[in-house]
Amino acid sequence: MVGKENVIGIARTPQNAEHLKVAIRKGDYNHRDQFDEALKGVDRVLLVSGMDAPDKRIQQHRNVIEAAKQNGVKKIVYTSIVGDEARTSFSGIVKSNRQTEKDIQQSGLAWEIGRNGIYIEPDMEYLDTYIKEGEVRNCAGEGKCGYTSREELGHAYAQMLVNDKYNGQTNNLAGEAITQTELVKLINHVFNTELKYKPVTVSAYQKERKAALGEFMGNIIAGIYEGIKMGAFEVEADFEKVVGRPHHSPLALISSFYEQNKGAQ
Repeated sequence: MVGKENVIGIARTPQNAEHLKVAIRKGDYNHRDQFDEALKGVDRVLLVSGMDAPDKRIQQHRNVIEAAKQNGVKKIVYTSIVGDEARTSFSGIVKSNRQTEKDIQQSGLAWEIGRNGIYIEPDMEYLDTYIKEGEVRNCAGEGKCGYTSREELGHAYAQMLVNDKYNGQTNNLAGEAITQTELVKLINHVFNTELKYKPVTVSAYQKERKAALGEFMGNIIAGIYEGIKMGAFEVEADFEKVVGRPHHSPLALISSFYEQNKGAQ
């Protein structure tokens, strides 16, 4: 058991992380010198993949890796992602994650890498729009996706940080793979909605998402669903091996979100 007194959070804007109730140090991925200071006395690091453009992320992550080596950090655990590396508009993100995986593997430090499945929460957070439109619309077709949740990933990464049993391994952290039609049925069951799933072409969905979210984020979202269509997110999962129990089912994930947020519905 690791008490919170032994946990340090690092944030670009420390005051935004005060709710975590642990010591917070300042660290911006763009500033190596901040991590030279932030990682002093740190034994193990969870490197959470950045949100910047792919070409910027690689060096940002290297700043953390190099600072970890300088400070005598013993182990890095990295939050990577499942996905296709070449054929979708999301592939640039996946490819940059793969480069960071290689950088960590070559760092000389002990390491573990988790490749995250797709978060299920955004579909619930977008529910008001789905209800307004009467449908869930994307380009995934009948492809299957091994959804996970932030909470499930939290359990997995905690185990990866404190246990060394799977050092030097890359693990897929995802749950049972389901289609969009199956996902919509589960959402209807839990939220008592009457949504339908409407598949559209990749080009139509990409155009729609870019108009709504801008070029960068629109391409990312469209690329994720194109990847689902291609089967890039239907993977053999290692969650149970890492955590010691099965991943919660898609129904359980959706039900948990509902219970935690029903006061806000």
